[in-house]
Amino acid sequence: MDSKHMQIGEVAARTELSLRTIRHYEETGLVTPSARSQGGFRLYTEADVARLMVIRRMKPLGFTLDQMRDLLDATDRLDAADLPDGDERDALFERVRAYEQAATGKIEDLRVQLSRAEDFAATLRDRLERAAGTVPATGGLGGEDRSR
Repeated sequence: MDSKHMQIGEVAARTELSLRTIRHYEETGLVTPSARSQGGFRLYTEADVARLMVIRRMKPLGFTLDQMRDLLDATDRLDAADLPDGDERDALFERVRAYEQAATGKIEDLRVQLSRAEDFAATLRDRLERAAGTVPATGGLGGEDRSR
C-alpha cells in the first residue's frame, strides 16, 4: 500500500468521524475514497481527509448535505488546474463567499445561544449556593445580577 494512502480507520481517527459516518458521506457522494486496496479496502489521501474536515466543520453549523455538496463542488472547481475565467470564476467565488457569510452568521447565532446557556448555568449555580446557605437569597431563577 502506498504510504500516501490511509485506510478508513486512520481517517476516522484523524477526522474524529465514525466509520459509519465516513461511509455515509461516501454513499451520499460527498467523499469518494481515492483508491481501493487489492483486498477492496477504502484508501484515502490527504485531500480526502481535508474534504471530510470541511464536512465535519459544516455539520454543527446546520448546513445540509446538499449545501455541503455545493460548497465542495465550488471549491473543487476553484482548485482545479483549469480554473474557469470571467463570469464562471466570479460566480464560483460568490458561491464560496455566500457560504462564508452564512457560516459567520451561524457562528454569531451560536455565540448568542452559548451566552444564554452560560447565563442559565450561572443562575442555577447561584440558586444551588443560596439553597446551600452560602449566598444570601435574592429570589427566583431569573435576572439577578451575578457580578458580585
